[in-house]
Amino acid sequence: MSGAGPTRAEGAALSTSVPVAVIGAGTMGAGIARVAAAAGHPVLLFDAREDAARVALEGISADLARQVARAKLSRADADALSGRIRAIAALAEAAPAGLVIEAIVEDLAAKRALFAELEGIVADDAILATNTSSLSVTALAGALRRPERCVGIHFFNPAPVMTLVEIVRPLTAAEGVVQTAFATAQAWGKRALIVPSTPGFVVNRVARPFYAEALRTLSAPAGVADVDAALTEAGGFRMGPFKVMDLIGNDVNAAVTRSVFDAFAYERRFAPSLTQQALVDAGWLGRKSGRGFYDYAPDAAMPAARDAAAGPRPSRVVVHGALGVAAPLFDLAVAHGLTPQRADAAKPFIDVDGVALRLCDGALAAEWNRRQPTVLFDLALDYAACTRIVIAAAPGRDDDAAVAAGFFQTLGKRVSVLPDFPGLIVMRTVAALSNEAAGMLAEGVSDDAIDLAMTLGTNYPLGPISWARRIGWEHLLTVLENLSRLLGAERYQPALMLRRSALAGSSLL
Repeated sequence: MSGAGPTRAEGAALSTSVPVAVIGAGTMGAGIARVAAAAGHPVLLFDAREDAARVALEGISADLARQVARAKLSRADADALSGRIRAIAALAEAAPAGLVIEAIVEDLAAKRALFAELEGIVADDAILATNTSSLSVTALAGALRRPERCVGIHFFNPAPVMTLVEIVRPLTAAEGVVQTAFATAQAWGKRALIVPSTPGFVVNRVARPFYAEALRTLSAPAGVADVDAALTEAGGFRMGPFKVMDLIGNDVNAAVTRSVFDAFAYERRFAPSLTQQALVDAGWLGRKSGRGFYDYAPDAAMPAARDAAAGPRPSRVVVHGALGVAAPLFDLAVAHGLTPQRADAAKPFIDVDGVALRLCDGALAAEWNRRQPTVLFDLALDYAACTRIVIAAAPGRDDDAAVAAGFFQTLGKRVSVLPDFPGLIVMRTVAALSNEAAGMLAEGVSDDAIDLAMTLGTNYPLGPISWARRIGWEHLLTVLENLSRLLGAERYQPALMLRRSALAGSSLL
């Protein structure tokens, strides 16, 4: 499958005397150029847009000056770093480069045309690398005369700050090329992971549900502020999905989703959102356009999550069965002056003054309500430390919701009461993330690599496999089966590895 690679020791990083060419001087390209220069390489920066490389250099110099002013960098080091980056006016000036990293528009034809031109410019042993975030590196390499020297080196934005780099192994790559790319990224101070050239690689593929499930909840209905608050204040995520999409740009996020959707032959779980596309069509791209899911005008008020009215303080609390991930609620109740009792039960729940509080399992509260008055509560990263709990009662059961709200408010939590919809917010999102990650395990990506990629590449509070182990594979399977039953089997079909682990009663992964 692989041909001869560059004439260097397999696994050795490129010497800092080897020039690095970066093609594309946008935010990402400028960031990559800065990373390579900081590691000591002479860097050649090119952009087909007139003056773009020069403007990028000015931006790098200005940012370095700010770091000097804050005493985070010496003036000598800043001058040395910026002095190693040179803007070039023609692609032919990239000829001395031993490594070329392209960071141009996410278009396969454009990238193929660029690499075809570069093949006639650089030496035969130069590595041609793409920073694509979702396109097939195998498809890009396959168009080259020497496809064995093409590899993916996927940085995350901002490149100087984000630690993770995905080294994407196309089917055609020489092993020496892959290992050199890996060692070079490590030498540049990055945490490199070698991943297969599957659509979206690891991070952009596994992360799709973080956005998709948020977009789907808008029809529940749940407001954007409610969803963002649930995932940050209960789920422990650094930013909510709507704020992240506005930060990335709705056009960019939608394009990555479309790319993954197309590459997976239109599997429904990756289907693009009509809601997001409507924002793109309106020019509401997020922060960069002044409006997205949120309004960023100077005089605009940022909406807040809706908090439940104060509910009654519980008079009787009985914890039935083992609460699993929600077990900290017992000790928390004790700490806040309640006197919870314990009782055996096959299905765990908390009886608060005759209302059963159950951890969300993907079913509707209305379904559970046929057996006894029930309120579902959402997943939290840490029930002891989280500041918000999301709950849902069956339609017309506002008194039950008030009892549940009063219980969680007594424990010091803010409470969001949402309509009764499958999976609520955090559980539905985490179940979908964990399911996608479990699917990648069957493709040979390790659990540690997936969790590391998602915590470093997206700043998730916990990797999706670790989330699954914390919740329990059996409970996750139940959540996904209920989501499949209520919302569509194709979208929430449990991955085989997840189902096997759940049925075995312990993790096989």
